[in-house]
Amino acid sequence: MTSLILFTVFVVATGVERLNELRVSTRNAAAALARGGVEHGRRHFPWMVALHTALLVGAVVEVWALGRPFIPALGWPMLVIAVACQAARLWIIASLGPQWNTRVIVVPGAGRVTRGPYRWAWLPHPNYLVVVIEGIALPLVHTAWITAIAFTVLNAVLLLGFRIPVEDRALRALAAGGGGPVDPATPLAPTSQSIGRKLSPEPAPGDSLRPIDPSRPDAAGSER
Repeated sequence: MTSLILFTVFVVATGVERLNELRVSTRNAAAALARGGVEHGRRHFPWMVALHTALLVGAVVEVWALGRPFIPALGWPMLVIAVACQAARLWIIASLGPQWNTRVIVVPGAGRVTRGPYRWAWLPHPNYLVVVIEGIALPLVHTAWITAIAFTVLNAVLLLGFRIPVEDRALRALAAGGGGPVDPATPLAPTSQSIGRKLSPEPAPGDSLRPIDPSRPDAAGSER
């Protein structure tokens, strides 16, 4: 029973931290939009919020409802990984500064972030890597394996099918506007959890939650 309570407290604390992230994100988004920023991928964003909320709620419900045990050989390493993921998230947010956002917003003429984990070309989406790892580790702290699997699969669909292609397209729009590397003192470049990555040379599919027909000439840029 003690481990169940402690796990619940840990998940609730994680949820409180996420609410603080949303507060910071809302402030940064308002500032970016005030400077003429253009938001991309509005249609998939509510699904991402719902999925990340379901991760926290699902982990607690599964542990209590199905009596998942705390297995020290699994739980302690997963707890260390989950805490490390949180530290990595804070590093990412600090690296992007006022440019960090949970949405994808491009400010015309702004540059790309090239500091923190975004300095490494081999790591194009550091925040999403952290999300993937955390989505597995956090539920497995108390053996909530159903939640871990469900989140991993659905998160892969959202990231690979919608979110990352949206950011690729936003970065190409930024490059077309002449944006270069961003100095740490420069405020409000394109804002997103991963908008500081290098440009992708590959075309990106659409970002609305519907199948993409490659025969349609406007498929890559439509948000209808």
